Amino acid sequence: MASNPPSKCCVMGFRHEGEPTGSMTKVADKWDAYIAQPSGSQKTGKALLFLPDIIGIWQNSKLMADQLAAQGYLTMVLDILNGDPLPLNRPDDFDIMGWLTKGSTGDNPHTKEHVDPIVQAGIKALKEQYGATKIGAVGYCFGAKSLVRNMTATAPFTGIDVGFVAHPSFVEEEELAAIAGPLAIAAAETDSIFPAELRHKSEEILKETGLPYQVTLYSGVSHGFAMRADLSKKQEKFAREQAFAQAVAWFGEYLE
Repeated sequence: MASNPPSKCCVMGFRHEGEPTGSMTKVADKWDAYIAQPSGSQKTGKALLFLPDIIGIWQNSKLMADQLAAQGYLTMVLDILNGDPLPLNRPDDFDIMGWLTKGSTGDNPHTKEHVDPIVQAGIKALKEQYGATKIGAVGYCFGAKSLVRNMTATAPFTGIDVGFVAHPSFVEEEELAAIAGPLAIAAAETDSIFPAELRHKSEEILKETGLPYQVTLYSGVSHGFAMRADLSKKQEKFAREQAFAQAVAWFGEYLE
């Protein structure tokens, strides 16, 4: 395992203030997606696929997508949870693994076999409906696994050219080893899901791929900081901003 399965920390955090400016749409007439259009000059043929944490399409992910769009990238936040996101700050006794394997209704699992087709539909929509010829992706927590799995050179798990993930969860070593494009990771100093030993193991795997990679460790923060930080705390706010800047710089270098 390159990172551990999701746990309670995956649903803890803070809602950010702001007014999203994008719009909701459907992918393949089935799955929800939030589209953030560039307000200024658009990077022609470039688009970003946003694979969110288990809170799904919500205030923070929409605001983050708007920020990415402000950098010139059409950005799609995809509902990889098939209409079954988790509310923020679940109780301690919440069965997150039961939700993962069965969904809230017992018949809507969020395993790779069910999530991968949604990701591929999003990639197809970006290419066919929005004219993307090169796709970058961001994956937060749960979304990181889907990004890594669909950034290979083996069909059908292709279509993502460049990736950025923050505090990844549930990524298998063989999945990470199979990537076919540049990958950057934003890691938290305190993270039981992506602890130091798994971070170092991931570095070894990435080195073996021979592809460009970056692993940046942010001090004084914990799992979820890049999406759900407490912005009233200076160190968390700074780390979140720097992780965003890391993603923008990564795409500026490898998606152009």
